[in-house]
Amino acid sequence: MDTPGNLKTSSSEFDLDRPNIEDYLPSGSSIQEPHGKLRLRDLLDISPTLTEAAGAIVDDSFTRCFKSNPPEPWNWNVYLFPLWCCGVVIRYGILFPVRVLVLAIGWIIFLASYIPVHILLKGQDKLRKKIERCLVELICMFFVASWTGVVKYHGPRPSMRPKQVFVANHTSMIDFIILEQMTPFAVIMQKHPGWVGLLQSTILESVGCIWFNRSEAKDREIVAKKLRDHVRGADNNPVLIFPEGTCVNNHYTVMFKKGAFELDSTVCPIAIKYNKIFVDAFWNSRKQSFTMHLLQLMTSWAVVCDVWYLEPQNLRPGETPIEFAERVRDIISVRAGLKKVPWDGYLKYSRPSPKHRERKQQSFAESVLRSLEEK
Repeated sequence: MDTPGNLKTSSSEFDLDRPNIEDYLPSGSSIQEPHGKLRLRDLLDISPTLTEAAGAIVDDSFTRCFKSNPPEPWNWNVYLFPLWCCGVVIRYGILFPVRVLVLAIGWIIFLASYIPVHILLKGQDKLRKKIERCLVELICMFFVASWTGVVKYHGPRPSMRPKQVFVANHTSMIDFIILEQMTPFAVIMQKHPGWVGLLQSTILESVGCIWFNRSEAKDREIVAKKLRDHVRGADNNPVLIFPEGTCVNNHYTVMFKKGAFELDSTVCPIAIKYNKIFVDAFWNSRKQSFTMHLLQLMTSWAVVCDVWYLEPQNLRPGETPIEFAERVRDIISVRAGLKKVPWDGYLKYSRPSPKHRERKQQSFAESVLRSLEEK
């Protein structure tokens, strides 16, 4: 199994996203060092633009995590434009109808099997759950086929054992579909409206999925209790958690929530990396509905990605859940080639407060001072 070796955690939260400090400082001749020592207040006094630069850097490093980067246009010349037009005709006129047909056939087979099993086998829970797990895996396979999904799985497949939790980086809701077609995971996920919410409250509950609502403060305690009970069950499906709490654009990882790491359970990291050669799989839920996201995938050439099942990790003596979460984030980030940033993903839904941004700016300024003193 490909496992990262000596992973190094940065000593400063800006180490992984630090710009060239000298670009934001005045020339050396303009800095007067009082009494042979440069102080933080003196540095800020003589360089008022430093705090503005720090603020811009902080905002930029946060925004980049949730930005979809469109590919560079390649088709605007007399040689390539006709080929691009042919590609559009093939993708929308041939591939898309075929994919819709494949997905429709998948739903017909699924519903024709799931509804009778769910109704007629209510008295035989063990057999009913086993069949329903297989059917959920089947419909996920049809979904992946409708995108012409090319997925490579690396490492041993997950097994059903008590007291283990699987955690993965999060790019889109299709992460769950790609993982579910191989293993019947019970996922912890945000409750969605529309047809997705209907599927969550009916079909996906058959594999033990747990839903939460960010707007409900009490949901956190309820979900935590359900999660602990589920992890202890020997016959329950393995739990899958996306500890970032939101979709990130597959170039970065934001802070992991500590909930999955304080359950006194083995944590099994999963790294997911999408290849953007045919389509960007990132789902920006603030700008695009999931239906439109699926339409984008179904009209692309293919969805290409790699999935790595990494070595299970346990809490070390003297290690806090937060440190454990950061260690697992290191492992996933290194394996998938993602860049760590020191941000809470929930800030995506509420912009950072002025006090929070001021603390980040102060931290950045202090790191600048340390760098100058070392010189």
